[in-house]
Amino acid sequence: MALILIRGENNSKLLNAISDMERHGNLNIVSQPRVIDSDFADSLVENILNSKLRTKSSVATAFFVKEDPTLSIMQIKKIHPPAHVVVVSDEYDDYDKLEDTLDDARPFQGYHSHKAKNDGLIDYSIKGEKRYIKNEKLNSYMK
Repeated sequence: MALILIRGENNSKLLNAISDMERHGNLNIVSQPRVIDSDFADSLVENILNSKLRTKSSVATAFFVKEDPTLSIMQIKKIHPPAHVVVVSDEYDDYDKLEDTLDDARPFQGYHSHKAKNDGLIDYSIKGEKRYIKNEKLNSYMK
């Protein structure tokens, strides 16, 4: 699992970045996105990048995705989201601090996943029971 931190100018840019990662980046969000203090997020990103940020953020959120950090970075690079996205690996010292703040943070309002909650499409041709059809081609990169 990878921990993703997103900083941005407003909530709509964060919501667009989250949905872009889910739809176009094929990342599976495991936890509910949580609101993070923007000053804390800025200082955390400065520590990770070892340099000063050009712009400060107004809002920030963080959440976990199912994929590992390397795959998450590769998928995010492809889509160019409208906010600053940082994949925080457990190798960084601030990983534990961010994880602790996620426990106490309130949920980020406005996020709704577009992905199905079940395993796949339902085959209704079988009477009396629901049988899920898995499509392995959709997430073939996870093998």
